Amino acid sequence: MGPILTGLLQTTVGFHYGFGLAAVGMAIGLLQYSRGRKRLPDSARIVHDPLPRARFAAYGSLALAAVAAIVVLSMTGVITASNLVTIVIGLTIVATVVYFAVILTNKQVTGVERNRVYAFIPLFIASAAFWSLYQQQFTVVTLYAVDRLDRGLFGWEMPVSWVQSINPVFIILLSGAFAALWTRWGTKQPSTPIKFAIGTGVMGAAFLLFLPFVGGGDNSTPLIALVGILFVFTIAELLLSPVGLSVATKLAPGVFKTQMVALFFLSVALGSAMSGLLAQWYETVPETVYFGVLGAIAIILGLLLALIARPVLRLMGGVR
Repeated sequence: MGPILTGLLQTTVGFHYGFGLAAVGMAIGLLQYSRGRKRLPDSARIVHDPLPRARFAAYGSLALAAVAAIVVLSMTGVITASNLVTIVIGLTIVATVVYFAVILTNKQVTGVERNRVYAFIPLFIASAAFWSLYQQQFTVVTLYAVDRLDRGLFGWEMPVSWVQSINPVFIILLSGAFAALWTRWGTKQPSTPIKFAIGTGVMGAAFLLFLPFVGGGDNSTPLIALVGILFVFTIAELLLSPVGLSVATKLAPGVFKTQMVALFFLSVALGSAMSGLLAQWYETVPETVYFGVLGAIAIILGLLLALIARPVLRLMGGVR
């Protein structure tokens, strides 16, 4: 409902009202949380702080120093809007390498756990590739909706922002179906590496689905066509996103449960940053090249992951 309501206000009375409604919605969410958390069981409501009080000052100082460095670098022009995405990608890659190194070299990690972390590396790469395309819903797909999509509905033009509500609707409709499917298949369901491979490949196929509409002129793509493409986006997401969160906890060494989940979200961060970098090329190369090349690369990555699925599965040490 968020993009529908805020988009309607933005197109009818202006941006300020759209942002204002978003602020009201967030305030309602915070109020609901503050009132409702008292009803949660202690296991969900009471979370112990893993950081000893003796280290508060050190970590607080480090955080303040980082903020100060960002402010100084931004004011001096070292960090700019144009190079921010490159900096984010670089820092995310460095953080990922450091995280993997810390986990793999820790003496409390057993041999089986270490193999499971190695198994997570190709899944991390596939996840980053997936999100680099999927997150273009908010960049390239939005630009496409502005220029290429026929948003006419019975003589009325649908706001561009409403396109962002299509994928969430499909998630609501399909998540239960996928959960039921995996439950029904039980041990016969595809392994996690295969799900990742299919999800990455399907995401690439979704990009190829734009090709029949390339060169059709302004506002020539039927709305139903984009709905169908976003349906494929959703299938790819449900094959990878919830599965990725689940496998991150299962492959995590006992002393690094939280950090493995953080690693999965670093793949989301890396993919999101790369999606912004890729989006810069959308208006500089032909659409055929853009959608065709990125879609083909994702499909190839999916096929490569499928080819190494068995050795990855062996490294996972009984986790499927």
